[in-house]
Amino acid sequence: MIINKNDKNSVKKTIEVLKKGGIVILPTDTVYGFSGIVDSNTTNTPYSTDAKIRSIKGRSETKPLIQLIAKPEDINLYTDDVIPESLLSKWPGALTVIVHTKPDAPLSDEAHIPTIAFRCPGDAWLRGIIAECGVPIYSTSVNRSGQPVLEEEVKIAEEFSADVDLIVTDGDKKGALPSTLVSIENGIVKILRQGSVEIIQ
Repeated sequence: MIINKNDKNSVKKTIEVLKKGGIVILPTDTVYGFSGIVDSNTTNTPYSTDAKIRSIKGRSETKPLIQLIAKPEDINLYTDDVIPESLLSKWPGALTVIVHTKPDAPLSDEAHIPTIAFRCPGDAWLRGIIAECGVPIYSTSVNRSGQPVLEEEVKIAEEFSADVDLIVTDGDKKGALPSTLVSIENGIVKILRQGSVEIIQ
């Protein structure tokens, strides 16, 4: 199924598909992304969307998937790392922060990995969907593993409409920069990728 972001039912339909454990291609404030609800010990249903997304992208897809959160302060549910205000002030926005997970984070046993990359996206429509889901959702670029990121909605539909449960279109994303990627180690911010949000050290 393909719907436009501006369709009056786009939010309702997207949430409905996500809550059923479906995989959705969503427009973000950077590029289009594969999304699915992240497993959590606060949910009763194992969604296993990480494995579904990796299967769609290809066997060689091994990179950790970014998790999108609804509000900047939600990151405190998952980490005890101190995040500088200079970073938090960039949220909502195209900044991804890798932090260490705390022992009592609301993660499923399978998802309790040492570090997780979080982003609070700049798109209010998308944040509303995440908030309604009640837990983070995954986001990773729309492409087969090792292939260029797809920027045109027509090509995305041609390549993946048979693989996902829903595609939400919002125009082409030609030339869109990815999010800036940083990590926090012992209180020190390390820039791993300069993207659309400028971080100065």
